[in-house]
Amino acid sequence: MTAVSYVLLAVAIVCEVGGTVALRMVSAGSRLWWFGVAAGYLVAFTLLGVVLAQGMALGVAYGIWAATGVALTALISRVFFKEPLTWVMALGLALIVGGVLLIETGA
Repeated sequence: MTAVSYVLLAVAIVCEVGGTVALRMVSAGSRLWWFGVAAGYLVAFTLLGVVLAQGMALGVAYGIWAATGVALTALISRVFFKEPLTWVMALGLALIVGGVLLIETGA
């Protein structure tokens, strides 16, 4: 596994979060955002497949993907959509990130 795998995983995460944010925009009434949803998820899952083909373990890749995606989505939704982010939610995010770090170091 190389640094390229981690870069591709990071791009996949950004695309997945972008697709999710576009999905939120669709729910606000703009149908043109469906293109962003489709493109974001298509690129994200394609790159995740490439990362897995390069040898990254599924548990590690998906753990990093899930934790980073949840954290970024929560922060973006707070900043751009004024959705709540309480201290309990922040604690939950910290626990998720901590769990993924344990999985990564255990691998």
